[in-house]
Amino acid sequence: QVQLVESGGGLVQAGGSLRLSCAASGRTFSNYAMGWFRQAPGKEREFVAAISRIGSSTNYPDSVKGRFTISRDNAKNTAYLQMNSLKPEDTAVYYCVATYTSSYYYTFLSGSRYEYWGQGTQVTVSS
Repeated sequence: QVQLVESGGGLVQAGGSLRLSCAASGRTFSNYAMGWFRQAPGKEREFVAAISRIGSSTNYPDSVKGRFTISRDNAKNTAYLQMNSLKPEDTAVYYCVATYTSSYYYTFLSGSRYEYWGQGTQVTVSS
């Protein structure tokens, strides 16, 4: 079992930046691949970013590639999502996700693959 708590969301102007944090507790953090998803009202859940257990691999969809960066600090049991050049279409609730894996290198892009989800943090980008 692992608990995930997101923080760092808020209101930002288009073109601005935010950094989301995900604090994990429970099991050994380094045993879990991590990711971020987002969901806006009336829209499907969307994959945002993923990172492998030791941070050696990352993955992003085209919609955020070059603007968002996922990272992790296993010593602090924390994952991050740095969001730059924000657009109004980035407005959503952002969820931190985790899944136990034996692989040091794999990233996972499907929401169904992740076992643990945080409560979400709201990101609003104004025009």
